[in-house]
Amino acid sequence: MTQYPEHEQQPSSYSYGAAYPPPPAYAPPVAAPPRARRPVALLAAVAIVSAMIGGGTAAFAERLTGTEPAPGGNGVSGTNVSQSSKGTVSGVARAVSPSIVEISATSASGDSTGSGVIITAEGEIITNNHVVSGADSVKVKLSDGKTYTADVVGTDPGKDLALIKVQGASGLKAATLGSSDNVKVGDQVVAIGSPEGLTGTVTSGIVSALDRDVTVSKDENPGQEQQGQGGDSGQWPFEFGGQQFNGDTGSSKTTYKAIQTDASLNPGNSGGALINMNGEIIGINSAMYAPSGADGSTAGSVGLGFAIPVDTVKADLEQLRAGDTG
Repeated sequence: MTQYPEHEQQPSSYSYGAAYPPPPAYAPPVAAPPRARRPVALLAAVAIVSAMIGGGTAAFAERLTGTEPAPGGNGVSGTNVSQSSKGTVSGVARAVSPSIVEISATSASGDSTGSGVIITAEGEIITNNHVVSGADSVKVKLSDGKTYTADVVGTDPGKDLALIKVQGASGLKAATLGSSDNVKVGDQVVAIGSPEGLTGTVTSGIVSALDRDVTVSKDENPGQEQQGQGGDSGQWPFEFGGQQFNGDTGSSKTTYKAIQTDASLNPGNSGGALINMNGEIIGINSAMYAPSGADGSTAGSVGLGFAIPVDTVKADLEQLRAGDTG
């Protein structure tokens, strides 16, 4: 019988004798070293714990990354912004712009331009009192270019608010009114309006301060928004911090608590919307400061604007609907 060294492979045709028992049909399993079992057991334990708290962990991760699904579908509950656009300026602009209108008012003092916010599908629109104060006729231009005649339903000069309603309109896109009570300094905001007659202009910024005391005139046309014939500064005069801006506020005045923002506002933005990142209206833009040059021209927005809190608007709605004129 031929003998082979242990390190050499035997031919496959080799016939084993009694001294060489046949090999098993398959190789016996090799026992894992004792150390290998502990990580497996640990992983199994982690998997069990993860399964127990997985729902809560996933929900936390979704909240942390801003991907938490909205209840009841793709929209954000109680807002105008779709889930995919939540938290973006473009998403807010796309959702809310159809609810913002340009207002043109004609009075004996001339023509003026401001903005407004649609609050019902039947055409109720909130704006500033100073936008329509003393107007003989009011025209409303929608974001799609359609123009309607509007009636002044009620005004509140003490809060610089007015309610108008378009004639013969239905199915309009109403904005969602949020809560100004939840607004915090530093919150990102979007402003939409018609500055200088540029319909649907979108700007963005943050909430700079809360509860600012802003004083405005209660008189008709003291320098009406974007004034045309016979107007003076083309801006709405107001007082803040003991100083007068944009002209003389006159002797009949009113003071309200305002949201301060650095979102760019210009003449014509008055009555437009200040919006949070969920697409909810949190304020009605009402005043902005634009310093004047030596020649009387204005430098435009310098990031010092004010808005009437939406909670003030909601509290005043029934009075405005009742036709109160302050």
